[in-house]
Amino acid sequence: MGNVDWKQYPGQRFYDELLNASGIPREAAKPLCDILSSFTPQELNERKIAAEVAIRTMGITFTVYSEGSTIDRAWPFDIVPRIIPANEWRAVEAGLKQRVDALNLFIDDLYHDQKVIKDGVFPEEVLAQSVNFRPQCMGIDPPHGVWAHICGSDLVRDGNGTIYVLEDNLRVPSGVSYMLENRNVTKRVLPELFATGRILPLDDYPAQLYDMLASMSPRPGDEPQIVVLTPGIYNSAYYEHAYLAQQMGVELVQGSDLMVDDDDVVHMHTVDGLKRVDVIYRRVDDLFLDPEAFIPDSLLGTPGLMRAWRAGKVALTNAPGAGVADDKVVYAFVPKLIEYYLDQKPLIPNVPSYLCMFEDDRRYVLEHLHELVVKPANESGGYGMLIGPRATEEERQEFARRIEADPRNYMAQPTLALSTAPTLFDGTPEPRHVDLRPFILSGTETHVTMGGLTRVALVKDSLVVNSSQGGGSKDTWIVETEGE
Repeated sequence: MGNVDWKQYPGQRFYDELLNASGIPREAAKPLCDILSSFTPQELNERKIAAEVAIRTMGITFTVYSEGSTIDRAWPFDIVPRIIPANEWRAVEAGLKQRVDALNLFIDDLYHDQKVIKDGVFPEEVLAQSVNFRPQCMGIDPPHGVWAHICGSDLVRDGNGTIYVLEDNLRVPSGVSYMLENRNVTKRVLPELFATGRILPLDDYPAQLYDMLASMSPRPGDEPQIVVLTPGIYNSAYYEHAYLAQQMGVELVQGSDLMVDDDDVVHMHTVDGLKRVDVIYRRVDDLFLDPEAFIPDSLLGTPGLMRAWRAGKVALTNAPGAGVADDKVVYAFVPKLIEYYLDQKPLIPNVPSYLCMFEDDRRYVLEHLHELVVKPANESGGYGMLIGPRATEEERQEFARRIEADPRNYMAQPTLALSTAPTLFDGTPEPRHVDLRPFILSGTETHVTMGGLTRVALVKDSLVVNSSQGGGSKDTWIVETEGE
């Protein structure tokens, strides 16, 4: 068996992250491609097996819900990293900061004066039918005016190499632990590649997260008591909740571990008695957070949390109600919101979008269902959407009925020719579609992770990258090139 030959790589149908249209490695990817070319397929396979063993040994899992049961699976990982040149990343980073700044101003406005609606920039009917708008949050002033402290914005690249924002995740975005663990595993199985010094290190995300959470404390000057609030072991992201709590050196708690006293102060039950809590990084959805304010029979939250938050006695991140901007219909207005709040042109474009609530858009969508991707406004994880070109006529007709019945709940976008990256199968690289989820932390300052979680569709020709739907992931390298 010979070594890996990139000339045999069949990646020319789409923009490829590592190789150009002639099959020649891009400048930032050349050292990686040279080293991979020196391996035989058998040697590459051995490295892949070593990665799988490391993942099992480190206990990196995610939970799949299937037919009424929950299954813990080893994290699906591909050892060939995705590479982005550092100069391109700096432009992306600036665009993500701009976007999250505008979204935080927008959320704050919606829970206060709603100037954006009065000025005719954002339709009142979109807000009126938002399932994530929380009237309980009206008039609340979170620290620094920040509502979405942790944002995961999904980026895609199209056939021309243009990077777009596909959606913003502002409720309880997950995946950052896998981004960090992907780097740890890659260092174990491809250590020679890190010797070049060109791969920019992943910033110490747990330390940055801790500092951001601490800056929210209502008792500045004291050592803040921070906790991570999890729904429990059956949540699909429980591995991440435990990982981040352990990395930050803070307690992992469930709703029943906390109580709110008559002075609206939150305490944690400990073996030494009650201990005051200042900041809660909550991984529980709004509606389950506080049975006093939301769903009365929820056992996942703690009665009185909203009271304590409103009184300024505890900080909640992300703030309840931040999900009002985590709506695929609101997404279509973000470029306008950036211009309205910041008086700037968007640095990263949106994917062109059609909103079924508008008659002309709806007519266009219904006439072009065979070529569009249709998404419900508030689903996540790739659920409930229609990929028109891959759907049957019957499925398209069913979606047309859903759109007609509830137009506000649907939006559509062109089917993008997502970029690909080489992914190993039996020791041979094959192109598979990828996206990217960087994470943005907003506190007194805004930080963007150095890269993000690259998700890869492991099924040939599939565009669905979510791990819950059979996708996997790769390490993401931000690489300095010659002359930088």
